[in-house]
Amino acid sequence: MLAVSFRNACLASLAGAAFSLAAGAAAAENFTLRIAHFNDVHSRIEAINRFGSTCTAKEKAENKCLGGSARMKTAVDALRADAPDLLVLDAGDQFQGSLFYTTYKGAVEAEMANTIGVDVMAIGNHEFDDGPGVFKAFVDRVKFPLVSANTIATGDQYFPNGFKPYVVLQRGGRKIGVVGALAEDTDTTSSPGPTISFKQAETVLPGVVAELEGQGVNVILLLSHLGMARDLEVAASVPGIDAIVGGHTHLLLSNSLKGAGGPYPTVVNGKDGAKVPIVTAGAYSRYIGDFTLTFDDKGKVVSWAGDTMELGSSVAEDPAVAARVKALAGPLEAVKAKVVGEAKIVMDGERDSCRLKECTMGNLIADAMLAVTKSSGTTLAIQNGGGVRASIDAGPVTMGEVLTVLPFQNAVATFELKGSDVVAALENGASKVEEVAGRFVQVAGMRYSWDGSKPAGSRIVSVDVADGKGGFTPIDPNAIYKVASNDFMRAGGDGFAVFKEKAINPYDFGPSLEITVADYIAANSPVEPKVEGRVTRIDK
Repeated sequence: MLAVSFRNACLASLAGAAFSLAAGAAAAENFTLRIAHFNDVHSRIEAINRFGSTCTAKEKAENKCLGGSARMKTAVDALRADAPDLLVLDAGDQFQGSLFYTTYKGAVEAEMANTIGVDVMAIGNHEFDDGPGVFKAFVDRVKFPLVSANTIATGDQYFPNGFKPYVVLQRGGRKIGVVGALAEDTDTTSSPGPTISFKQAETVLPGVVAELEGQGVNVILLLSHLGMARDLEVAASVPGIDAIVGGHTHLLLSNSLKGAGGPYPTVVNGKDGAKVPIVTAGAYSRYIGDFTLTFDDKGKVVSWAGDTMELGSSVAEDPAVAARVKALAGPLEAVKAKVVGEAKIVMDGERDSCRLKECTMGNLIADAMLAVTKSSGTTLAIQNGGGVRASIDAGPVTMGEVLTVLPFQNAVATFELKGSDVVAALENGASKVEEVAGRFVQVAGMRYSWDGSKPAGSRIVSVDVADGKGGFTPIDPNAIYKVASNDFMRAGGDGFAVFKEKAINPYDFGPSLEITVADYIAANSPVEPKVEGRVTRIDK
């Protein structure tokens, strides 16, 4: 069945959220544009659970599955049935996040985006994770344009003609300009190579807007993979952009959904006095935004309406897409069976170990996080014991075993933190050992001791950080340290509010943790992590 309830919810959100800026505008002169949008799908081809991991059979039986390509297809088809001129926008980052990407390197993501009916996609930073060659294969497969005005290719063998800064589409007899922009730090968060660079969006966009206006295009949308903070800045400083459809920060904007990070849309006062609405729709295929803009005959936004919709179990999966996804998932079993390396010992990842004391699996994971981020200056790594879900026997290590240890599809997050805040994080980790809580931490690049006889919040006795010469030195509470963790903890999970509130220059969208660990095992095989005094309890 089609998702009638989804369609009705969309219509209800439109009726309730409309806001008029120019009540006197004649209806005959106005032009209405309906947009379906999503962002940061990150290879969530199959349905997910509320943690962003692949939905299990048990969760499916309990109607707890969310998102996935088959639901996305149903949802977009339902919106298109109500609005035949629907514009479908993808704000970037189709790549990276599941075994579908690991196995098919973008081919499945391209197929699903084509099937769903994307009209335009912004280039995301993770599209360059395996270099421009893999991205070029994706570009060749999709049936829609990808845009980025501030991404520059200079003599690149795969993109000799560079990238499209914008496209012009027709909707309702009007020209619609869709301009792209990509996070300027993509050269450090991904692997675009030396021939691709990224300009500051504000230096490029005014010229692109002027070029479009010179072509008679007065409805201009920015399809952004800059992130919300940058979207706010661009909206306030670049005249001529009518609205921004964004991504990159995985932010959920909504007027109705629990956990939203702001209203839908979030509206900025533009430099030219115009109101610039910004929308973005979470991540991982869980949400689709339904956004309606009304323009006058001069291209000025006079009203907006809509909301982000969650693709829960009430949204039926498109049968043909679901069957195709199931067929594509078959070969993933072979991926799970692939041997990635060897362990010389049993790597202990048991609950009663990693949530109470230093454990070898925890050390391995923390070491892997530190190794993958060390080139960017990271010196400390912190992993929650609750994120370690199993042990691995001595002998060959398969990808399936790694996925059993790390089933949550977390990403590696990096950020800077004052030494005093590092200590506060360790206090949180030791605060609920009586409950065998998952917040107890495993570390790399540091060591700490704690006293379980003390009250929670005062249990950390000492913290030392590696000095780079084989020794340790006491942590400086006023110094700034660069830390690697996982995105669950960085978002405040397991009580780590200090990571969410005190992080400096955070980046939450690094490589997936399970691939990071698998690559580390492969590069250092046979691995033999040891309990070596990183965590010491002094009252026992």
